[in-house]
Amino acid sequence: MNWRLRGPVGVWRAFIWSLKGLKAAWNREESFRLEVALFVILAPLAFWLGETGVERALLLGVLMLVLVVELLNSAIEVIFERYGDEQHPATGTAKDIGSAAVFMTDVLAVITWILILL
Repeated sequence: MNWRLRGPVGVWRAFIWSLKGLKAAWNREESFRLEVALFVILAPLAFWLGETGVERALLLGVLMLVLVVELLNSAIEVIFERYGDEQHPATGTAKDIGSAAVFMTDVLAVITWILILL
């Protein structure tokens, strides 16, 4: 949807909903809080250790990507929790795949930092 069609009020509402989502993730997801703490520590290091704008962007970008994937994984988990405690193989598989996505993003972040800093 074109942002101009939504207007300033629509953009403001989307911003507020995004803040609500961040607050919900912060309140219910320990792993999100840990990743935010790592971001707070590593983001300034990215500016200091990166020698070029591209290096700084990559170092920061992979940190942000970890947070984004964690938010998506948390959203998947919330959807399945809505349907109760029923054990279903598809639910476990979906949660495992979401967790794998977070893990792969963590690996990408570590590899990116190692390659740039070495």
